[in-house]
Amino acid sequence: MENNLLLCILLLIPTFASSDVLVTHIRDIKKRNAENDLVVNGIEIYSVKIDSKVTSRFARNVITSRAVNRGNVSKEVFFDVELPKTAFITNFSMTIDGVTYPGTIKEKEAAKKQYEKAVSRGQTAGLVKASGRKTEKFTVSVNIKAASKVTFELTYEELLKRRFGKYEMFIKVKPKQLVKDFEMAVNIFEPQGITELEAEGTFITNELQNTIKKTFSEKKGHISFKPTLDQQRTCASCSQTALDGDFTVRYDVKRTAPDNLQIVNGYFVHFFAPTNLPKLPKNIIFVMDTSGSMHGRPIKQTKEALLKILDDIKEEDFFNFILFHTGVSTWKETLIKATPENLDEARKFVRNIYASGMTNLHRGLMKGIDILNAAHEGNLVPKRSASIIIMLTDGLPNVGVSDIATIETDVKNAIGGRYPLYNLGFGSGVDYGFLERMALENKGLARRIYPDSDAALQLQGFYDEVSNPMLTDVKLNYPENEISDLTLNSFKHFYEGSEIVVAGRFVDSNQNHLTVDVRGEGAEDALSYTAQQDAEETAQAFQEQGYIFGEYIERLWAYLTIEQLLERRIAATGEEKANLTAEALALSLKYKFVTPLTSMVVTKPEENDSEDVIADKPTEAEAMTSMSSRLGSQIHAIPVSQPRWYTSVDGDPHFIISVPQKRDALCFNINGNPGTVLSLINDPVTGITVNGELIGDKRANRDAKVQNSYFGKLGIANKPLDLKLTVTPQKITVQNGNETTAFSWLDSVTLQQAGLTLIINRKKNLVLSMGSGASFVVVLHQVWKKHPLHQDFLGLYTLEEDKLSEQTHGLLGQFFHPIDFTILEIHPGSDPKKPDATMVVKNNELIVTRGWQKDYGRDPKHGADVPCWFVHDNGAGLIDGVHTDYIVPSLF
Repeated sequence: MENNLLLCILLLIPTFASSDVLVTHIRDIKKRNAENDLVVNGIEIYSVKIDSKVTSRFARNVITSRAVNRGNVSKEVFFDVELPKTAFITNFSMTIDGVTYPGTIKEKEAAKKQYEKAVSRGQTAGLVKASGRKTEKFTVSVNIKAASKVTFELTYEELLKRRFGKYEMFIKVKPKQLVKDFEMAVNIFEPQGITELEAEGTFITNELQNTIKKTFSEKKGHISFKPTLDQQRTCASCSQTALDGDFTVRYDVKRTAPDNLQIVNGYFVHFFAPTNLPKLPKNIIFVMDTSGSMHGRPIKQTKEALLKILDDIKEEDFFNFILFHTGVSTWKETLIKATPENLDEARKFVRNIYASGMTNLHRGLMKGIDILNAAHEGNLVPKRSASIIIMLTDGLPNVGVSDIATIETDVKNAIGGRYPLYNLGFGSGVDYGFLERMALENKGLARRIYPDSDAALQLQGFYDEVSNPMLTDVKLNYPENEISDLTLNSFKHFYEGSEIVVAGRFVDSNQNHLTVDVRGEGAEDALSYTAQQDAEETAQAFQEQGYIFGEYIERLWAYLTIEQLLERRIAATGEEKANLTAEALALSLKYKFVTPLTSMVVTKPEENDSEDVIADKPTEAEAMTSMSSRLGSQIHAIPVSQPRWYTSVDGDPHFIISVPQKRDALCFNINGNPGTVLSLINDPVTGITVNGELIGDKRANRDAKVQNSYFGKLGIANKPLDLKLTVTPQKITVQNGNETTAFSWLDSVTLQQAGLTLIINRKKNLVLSMGSGASFVVVLHQVWKKHPLHQDFLGLYTLEEDKLSEQTHGLLGQFFHPIDFTILEIHPGSDPKKPDATMVVKNNELIVTRGWQKDYGRDPKHGADVPCWFVHDNGAGLIDGVHTDYIVPSLF
């Protein structure tokens, strides 16, 4: 037996003429294995280079990725980049086998028409969408032939903000596979001089730490990161990459004076960041949502943050807590000085906060404003102090004054421009647009607080940013007859560690001198002085012209102007909004920024089986990549063949998404106010849309944490057929051009006309088909007419979704595309019958619960239980963006 075994072993070992040949053979095997590790699904990404240049806080980042098809057939190559939400894309191009396809910026509607024309022919598209707290994701793909190479190049620009005394640049590193040549280079040029420079990465191991090279002296800073293949591996024998996370660069500049003025080619920028000023006492009102929806982890994390904030409040500060639920409760009736005794009492108050009731946001905010106004009018707070309101909510106002427009008007009138309002939206159930408008109208800002394990740190982090006011009523005044197109130059507060940036254009582009008058109110006295600068001084500072890029001050001015125009546009209405839109659009097109008003169009090739060439007909089909920067983009990517499946929304409202390849389903609820209209299906190619309007119960159920809502009206349209259907629990109205016909649910009807097939099954459901698009079933739910709470409502079920295009979106429509997910760590939940688990979907890790939802598609009376994984918080992490992104103005 031993001899046989020995013989087998000997037969498996090849023989070699010498030990050198053996070493060479082993080296060849390792080389082949290493080469195989570089190829994923037939594609090798052989080079990724990130080149960042920063000049006076303005950053230009160029990401270049090169790939080759190592397969024997055509393959689809993907280019995925996550970029900061504050950045504007300025260019994108593809080079395929030496031919470059450049991008051009177009007004969004013009680009959309070209986009719809292209996708109607089945061609692909790019996508920019929200991907995390700080980033948006840009995705594009292209088919390339065997052995062909493709180069993707994306450029984006941003103005770096100063927080806690440092400028911060964030770069997402995520190549998704091993890359033979991976390199990142950051070059910084600051004419004031650099005082400190640091770089860190969430994915950096001890071994990778040595690959970060950092140098700086005087005005220049340089950081490089170039890991070898072996250093990229998660382990010595692994083929997975360790490069997956955030790379952050931080630095600061020398400050011999509060101001730094720079003048180049008819434009100027003014950086204002005084140091060593005494801190102002602050008067701070915390207005906190303690309604039932804050129950559990949200209220626990809020209390944790408030207790840490109380540890940081200084004795010269004044503060108070306002809690709003169904009513309003206060800690004290006036602002209270932060003595040790009062802070101890406040901690006891915070520890006893609990969540219950509804959301009386209007009354809570107005109470806080009244207390702050009374403190100023009664001289209860120092004259030289900074007043702030911080409001936190996780939902929508649903008791008391709940009309959003009324709340905005009342709050603005009550504050009267005297102090800023900062609104924090906890989780995905808030109307963030409402919070942002109200904050901007009152010289503040809004911030999302993500419902993760670090929510308390997020809350405390925001407080830290505004906890040390140094100046109030800051104004930077420039000669009116010399300057045009000035960015915002008055600011309610200046906070320690931040920076104010103002840019403008000279009336005379040859002007080379600027004087600025600086005014502000400090803790001890008023700030008042004059600063000035000559263009020659700037030119001397910028002798290293090869180190910086282009007309950076002009582009910085354009970036800042567009950013502020878009911000002002949020709260504007009517003619003012139209003017702001036109101005921002013109600048976006001129400076080639992809903003919410523009799109970038790239023509790219598709394989063409025909070899015929006709002079007036292109041999290559035109395709288009349309990119819409910022939240709410609805342009979708990469058509893929998909199985037919079934989606629905019914009940309160429960969304059920079947995933047939998993033999499973996902489900989520959407909570909204009565009267809200949501986009359910929107197909820009076929022109089919379905929107639904929510209704509530006849009266509020005071025992419920969240009020019931249902779909009480559906609007179904086919634009090419000029066809609109309005469905309510009372009737079905068909509008075909100028003709309108109404049907009752008491009728049994079969109607066929002009591409429309409508079947009404008396008091049960209607089946609808329009043209060659998908079919829909609308289920009627009728309740006892004398029911004290509930009223009749509708459910929507889709059939033949595969007849809609790959560009279909909406709360339901986005799931007509393939979706994949993984379930991990199944464990007992709060309900023994419903286990919890971790679901990985769309690069998000979500806590989900196993449960059931009712499907009334086949049996409108009794329904059937459908097992599914329930995604909490209005589908956060599963749906694109947040659920409030799907609110539309009307049914049509």
